[in-house]
Amino acid sequence: MSAPQTGPDRTAARPRFDRPAARVPARSRLGDPHPRQEGPSDLRMVAPALAAWAAAAWALDAPTAWVIGVVVACLVTAGGLWVTRRPVARGADLMRSARLMRGPWSAVSVAAVLLCVASSAACAGLQGADLRRGPVPALARQYAEVTAELEVSSDPRLTRSRISGDHAMPPAVLIDARVSRVTQADGTTTATRAPVRVIVDTRTRVASAKSPGDAAKGPGRSPWLSLLPSTRLRVTARLVPPVSGGDPVAAVLRVRGGAPPDMVGGPSRTQRWAGRLRAGLREATEGLGPDARALLPGLVVGDTSRVTPELDDAFKKTDLAHLLAVSGGNFTILLALFIGPVGLAQRVERRGFAARLGIPLRGTALLCGALTLGFVVVCRPDPSVLRAAACGAIALLALASGRRRSLLPALATAVLLLVLYDPWLARGYGFLLSVLATGALLTVAPRWSAALRRRRVPPRAAEALAAAAAAQALCAPVVAMLSARVSLVAVPCNLLAELAVAPATVLGFAALAAAPVAMPLAEGLARCAGWPAGWIAGIARTGASLPGSGVDWPDTWVGALLLAAVTLVVVLVGRRLTRHPLLICACAVGLLLVVVQPPPLTRVITGWPPPGWRFAMCDVGQGDATVLAAGGGTAVVVDAGPDPVLVDRCLTALGVARIPLLVLTHFHADHVAGLPGVLRGRSVGAIETTGFEEPVAQAVFVRAQAAARHIPLTRAVAGEHRRTGTLDWRVLWPPADPAPSPDGPNDASVALSVRSAGLSLLLLGDLEPAAQQALARSPAGAGLGPVDVLKVAHHGSAYQDPDLIRRVAPRIALISCGKDNPYGHPAPRTVAALRGEGALVLRTDEDGAIAVVGAGEGLSVARD
Repeated sequence: MSAPQTGPDRTAARPRFDRPAARVPARSRLGDPHPRQEGPSDLRMVAPALAAWAAAAWALDAPTAWVIGVVVACLVTAGGLWVTRRPVARGADLMRSARLMRGPWSAVSVAAVLLCVASSAACAGLQGADLRRGPVPALARQYAEVTAELEVSSDPRLTRSRISGDHAMPPAVLIDARVSRVTQADGTTTATRAPVRVIVDTRTRVASAKSPGDAAKGPGRSPWLSLLPSTRLRVTARLVPPVSGGDPVAAVLRVRGGAPPDMVGGPSRTQRWAGRLRAGLREATEGLGPDARALLPGLVVGDTSRVTPELDDAFKKTDLAHLLAVSGGNFTILLALFIGPVGLAQRVERRGFAARLGIPLRGTALLCGALTLGFVVVCRPDPSVLRAAACGAIALLALASGRRRSLLPALATAVLLLVLYDPWLARGYGFLLSVLATGALLTVAPRWSAALRRRRVPPRAAEALAAAAAAQALCAPVVAMLSARVSLVAVPCNLLAELAVAPATVLGFAALAAAPVAMPLAEGLARCAGWPAGWIAGIARTGASLPGSGVDWPDTWVGALLLAAVTLVVVLVGRRLTRHPLLICACAVGLLLVVVQPPPLTRVITGWPPPGWRFAMCDVGQGDATVLAAGGGTAVVVDAGPDPVLVDRCLTALGVARIPLLVLTHFHADHVAGLPGVLRGRSVGAIETTGFEEPVAQAVFVRAQAAARHIPLTRAVAGEHRRTGTLDWRVLWPPADPAPSPDGPNDASVALSVRSAGLSLLLLGDLEPAAQQALARSPAGAGLGPVDVLKVAHHGSAYQDPDLIRRVAPRIALISCGKDNPYGHPAPRTVAALRGEGALVLRTDEDGAIAVVGAGEGLSVARD
């Protein structure tokens, strides 16, 4: 028997794997680092990473001579510092020198920073020079027509449809590729390796679209959307210069027409395997609801092809957009499933699938490495995916080691390696947001969490609240520059969504793995994952729909600095408020009222909407959306405007919950594109439209929206007479068989004569002079006379019939138009003609939303 040890345990300082939990102090909590592993943050890697980041951002488009000069100067200076450092050989001097050599401003540290700057500038300079040389940039400056052989390097993606005036511009397919051979019109062929962006026009397929933003989807799905990375193509297209110098492409290839791609070679075996997995997940989610079906593939593998513009806007307005892309957080969840809780990673009691299967810790690390590689392949090696894999793996490795002081160096190392691998990340806002969010979680969040726990907040609630608040505080200035908006609901929305992220991610990955071998099992797993995914989408939609969900903010560097200063003030004041629970409750209630803006309270404070309003014109930009009150939260709505969010916000403020009839005067996008916003959360009895179904894409969109919600569609015909509540109206135009002019949709607009308890209104849609004159001569328009309110036709354009204006002689003329619109609406001569008849002219671009109150002598207007 050996004698018991009486001296100190010299092995306690050395890390030991699989040590029993009994040695951990009893007061330590799950996930806390070992006391001997806690210490001040190690900042030595921060300066080289930041310097390399800045150097890469500068060198990408800097002159080559300048880049060479900076690289040479940095190398010479670093070499001089290394050579001239003073070696010391004795006692205290040796200890002091060692401390100085490890310090942040020692000769070795400065030399390391200079070497990182030189390496980063050299890499960025070479990549930037690659974009400026070769035949492709020169041909792009000439807008040459070429035949190019290229290799696809990204998944095709669909751009959002844009509302341009009265038309919805069709979306296009975007593909990143690398040109290997380019043939000019004279037959000259040149080999190259230039990265390009391919834009494929899909307007030939718009007629089969289900919505303005769904061209090339559904039955008319473009074959370009089915291409996989590494596929080789031959295209005939026009080369044009890139729109922005900050894009990592040498030129843009614009492909016209709806012809399918000419494939020279198929994708690689690895990409075919990844494509089958992604397609299997899409198939497994087919039976889910629309939001869950769109969100789950994006949450798992970054596939956002089903995410509608409306849902995308909701995620952006609540600062949940990071969930629509592959993130390091989601990948960390997947790795934690194998490793188990990070606080137990090096102990015998560690959990996770790997421990239950008896895999040792080093084998678990190898398994996680293979999982990381598969993750990058399936989710595509895009910069965002590489960033997620690097940050997630390094952060989890540092956490698993229990050394919090190694987290910041790990992040800095990841930033340095990623910038050297892909210098274009240095200019990416996504990269900046990822680094800021991760840095907030590593530096600010632990301190805030400890402060909250000291004030008796439960540990897990304190950690979640501190993490969300810290990430929001550091990322908000950058987000404001991107969206010109500051979200007031970001922290609560992120907290609520976080409850569902882990189950949705784990079940989604399980469905992804099961799809190739057992589709029924994959569908069952996807159905289970659909519940938390639907919860996340519901949080985003609810938060975005709140009237005070955000405030507009300048999208400039000055605005970002101002927001950073405001955030700092809020943090400093908040630290003092945490000592006064009553003040915290009062602030929380005040913020809740600002965000929710309950109509009774809003009406008292702002006076909007005015009591007893009869008619309201919503401020929806360059478009039309008007509301006729029928009493008790019921209203007839005429047109939906171009933006679903704006019209929904207007109807919510007016308290409209039931719409017995929605009239769409014609199918131009500035009157129908906001239809989803009108239908959201409201009971709609029927939709009435004109009989002239042009443009076709918008007419198909309206029919699809009505069919999806089982709302009957009817056709408005002159002579029709209806009544609901206090409203009574007649359809004046169009006749049963309209003969449209060259501008057919405008002259086929539905025109209404409305009476509301003594108030008379005339709504002319977008009728132009020829149709206005025909209306005045028609039997339905024979009884037209002076009216109280005129909704001026076609946003107050110059094309008006002066005889009709004199005939109706309105007391109030309302014009719906957008601020600084490119069409000059309203025309000065139209405004002058209306005022010449004694009308009070109001316009939404200057007056905002407008409401008409009373009748007769008590007629008045109110502005929002």
